[in-house]
Amino acid sequence: MSIPRFTNPTRRSFLGGAAFGIGALAGLDLSGPAHAATGRVTDTVRLTWGLSGLNLIAKERGEFEKLLARDGIKVDWLGPFPNHAPTLQAVTGGSADFSFGGSTTPALAAIIAGSPLVFTQFVVYEPRTTAIIARDDSGINKVEDLVGKSVAVNRSGLGEFLLVAALEKHKVDRSKVTFVYLNPPDAAPALASGKVDAWSMWSPGVDIARLEYKAHDIFLEGRDLEFQIDYTSYLTTRKFATDNPALVRAVNDAFRAEGKWISANSKDAEYIAQKAGKYSDQVRDQFIALNRQYRYFAANDENFLAELQRAADWLVARKVLPEPIKVTDHLAQV
Repeated sequence: MSIPRFTNPTRRSFLGGAAFGIGALAGLDLSGPAHAATGRVTDTVRLTWGLSGLNLIAKERGEFEKLLARDGIKVDWLGPFPNHAPTLQAVTGGSADFSFGGSTTPALAAIIAGSPLVFTQFVVYEPRTTAIIARDDSGINKVEDLVGKSVAVNRSGLGEFLLVAALEKHKVDRSKVTFVYLNPPDAAPALASGKVDAWSMWSPGVDIARLEYKAHDIFLEGRDLEFQIDYTSYLTTRKFATDNPALVRAVNDAFRAEGKWISANSKDAEYIAQKAGKYSDQVRDQFIALNRQYRYFAANDENFLAELQRAADWLVARKVLPEPIKVTDHLAQV
């Protein structure tokens, strides 16, 4: 198969020289119509968050809001959301301004379905621990054992694509495995009760489930997948980006600053995440040991966009996405 490849960032190369241009917003005239083309038409940004990830830490730590407040921008946090798709719906429906920094796959699916969304920036973090897990008493110990079994995945999302990639790698016909489309809050109890045989899921849900339900990995993204097909992304509507380019730049820079802090203060970040996520010390300590690092890519980064386009083409070819999409047609011009 044609395999898109992405060079994983080293920790030494992470986030070198990020520039923070929020100060450029100061003194802008918010009253005239010309301001819409150059600055912002609102002083409030509505951001979504979930019970894990960078947005959670940004919300809990408070420095993100302070940084934007320097330029008169107020933050309203909306959530928690269980995964990326509902935040995309909130942005499309007008109740939020940015998705919460989640999977590019459901974002591409939403755009194909007609949502007027554009990417504002992208994130690659390492290591990635998304996995397909099965309970220890399930008799499932390798991908080939999924034949005749059911696996919970999120539709057109990270869980579904990982299962597709795992079956393809191990030459298992997809028709021999039942895909059960569930969002994380429903998939976890389904695995616990035996209503599904396995679950394809990302952190921290997969790590919590592995411990609480006595489960094990049968396919681990960072270990078993030779390429990266799904990335972390932020999106807003095309109109919001057009009307508020300076605000979008400010939010982008504030997230970059948060990612830089988390990468340099992994232990502190994991304690913040645990308090909100309410998971065990054992899970927290596993995350601290990972020492995750974040690297950001602008929406006009040509090399990154080429990799994302290859990923989108791969997903279309395998019918995870319903039709082709040209990624460069859906970028914020800020």
